[in-house]
Amino acid sequence: MHRALQWAAAAILAVTAAVFTGTGGTALSPAPAFADTSTPVVVELFTSQGCNTCPPAESFLRELAGEDGIIALELHIDYWDYIGWKDPFASPEMTARQRGYAQELRLPYVYTPQMVIDGRFDVVGSHRNSARGIIRQAAERGKPIDVHLSDENGGTIIIPAGHSPDGGATVWLAIYDDLHETEVLRGENAGQNLLNRNVVRELESLGTWTGERMEIPVDLARAAARGRAGCVVLLQQGRTGPILGAAATTLGNP
Repeated sequence: MHRALQWAAAAILAVTAAVFTGTGGTALSPAPAFADTSTPVVVELFTSQGCNTCPPAESFLRELAGEDGIIALELHIDYWDYIGWKDPFASPEMTARQRGYAQELRLPYVYTPQMVIDGRFDVVGSHRNSARGIIRQAAERGKPIDVHLSDENGGTIIIPAGHSPDGGATVWLAIYDDLHETEVLRGENAGQNLLNRNVVRELESLGTWTGERMEIPVDLARAAARGRAGCVVLLQQGRTGPILGAAATTLGNP
């Protein structure tokens, strides 16, 4: 967005990202190498079709979505709907999730475009070099819980026994669409055809993991019948804390 607070947030978070990556602003290699894709890095982009600085971040997310070892999700917030264009994919649930991250990461306010990586770090979504550095760091860190999402019995989430954080971890199921093209008629992006990929349409809490082995049935056929492209399971400390495990599967549409 063009507001002064957005510029200030971008500058502060860019510096923060450089500190996390240890680059000091030095250009990074174009893509991280992943030796193990069983614990993928989760990249959540909070965006809006009403934000004129979001399309470059959305383009970057589409790029990440095609890379091994990354789960890339686009979540559309609704607080920019008032400025002239109502985002058809925006929802208060996605805004609430972003606000939860802001509280968890001790940020003074929410902003777009924001990337949250593995629930641990955030960065301006269009700052490719900084984001790649954080993704590389997250890949090297890995995740403690090897979550599985299989198509057995119509769909099953399997979470092994392990050490649970105090208060447990939320099991999230995110269901997303593949690709949307939208002609924006009003607002800051008026006249543009925007492309959005891996747009989260449903985000549901399936329960709390407290360290014991869990098997949770999910209806993958129902999601496919509704034209959805894929499902992601996230095991997350609290509700918006660090992501402890993740798995994804694509859906064959009938």
